[in-house]
Amino acid sequence: MPIYEYQCTKCGETFEAFQKITDNPLTECRFCQGKVEKMISQSSFQLKGSGWYLTDYAKKSSVSSSNDKPKASTETPKVTENPKASTESKGTESKK
Repeated sequence: MPIYEYQCTKCGETFEAFQKITDNPLTECRFCQGKVEKMISQSSFQLKGSGWYLTDYAKKSSVSSSNDKPKASTETPKVTENPKASTESKGTESKK
């Protein structure tokens, strides 16, 4: 259940409340019964399980050595046309 933080406009007290997401926000201060406003506070959470830690990724990269990396090629690939394909398309156009 989320923890929401409220501040009273009358006495200035700040307090937390455990509420469901679907619950209506509180309107009354616990201490002086004044009007309260919901505060926006920093949330925190923790990711657990494999794949979330830096060490999990380091294991995979430390296994491969620098010799396994593919070398970058400076040559540009040559594009060749298929002469048969170009003559076939011309031949079908002339028959129409």
